[in-house]
Formats: sequence, structure tokens, C-alpha cells
Amino acid sequence: MTNKIGNKTLGTPKTYVELITSFPPKKITSEEELAITQNIIDSLLDQETLTTDERDYLHLLGLVVSEYEEENYPVADIYGIELLKVLMTELNLQPKDLMPIFADETIISDIFSEKKPLNIEQIEKLSNFFHVSPFVFLKNF
Repeated sequence: MTNKIGNKTLGTPKTYVELITSFPPKKITSEEELAITQNIIDSLLDQETLTTDERDYLHLLGLVVSEYEEENYPVADIYGIELLKVLMTELNLQPKDLMPIFADETIISDIFSEKKPLNIEQIEKLSNFFHVSPFVFLKNF
């Protein structure tokens, strides 16, 4: 699949100058600009191989998109038990699904009601279970 950008067709190797000339990267200010930029990124990613110039251009477009998303779609800082609850909701898990980690329903209940903090062993097991860094379960990191 090829896409036209100005008078250039994606899918054929181009120099960095040609890429930035055909679609100059700039600060994204609207959802429409975001969609256009994401389409160009997708077109580049659909190619089997990228030249160094195409990879550099792709990286630059990614930074521009990332900046827009950070400004317009802020992600709340969620840690510890709050994050655990969000992960469980997203994955449709019930507290009983964590029995291999906590081994006792009372402990699970105490942790979810924040009567007890997570200990290091539980954090390690949770990070392995959810495939996330253990630091996301620690509030001060």
C-alpha cells in the first residue's frame, strides 16, 4: 500500500530532507492534524524495511504525536492499590483471581481496603503477574 504525501509516495525510500519537505513536522494543534500525522506514521510502519532517514523521520513524528497526546490526554499518576484496582478492572479480574499471590482472602480484603500495605514479596508477584515494573506499586517512585 502506498500513500501520497504532497507530491511524494510513501513506500519508496526517501532522504530525510525529502521526507520533511513532503510533510514538515510541526506542533499538532487539532485532532485532524493528529489523524494525518498518525496516518503517515502508520504508512511508514507498514513498510517492510526503513532507511535510517525514514527511521529518524518516524522518530520525530512520534515525538510530535507524543507531545500532543501528553497535553490533551493526560494520564493520571496511579500507583499502588489504585493501580492494582485499575489493572483488575481492565482485565476483568476478581480479587479471588489474585489468590496465588496473596494466598488468603482476608489479606486481599485488607489490602483492597487499605488496612494493610503491599509488602515486597507481594509487589514482586504482582509485577510478574501483570507484567509491569514493581515500581508502579510503590507510591514514592
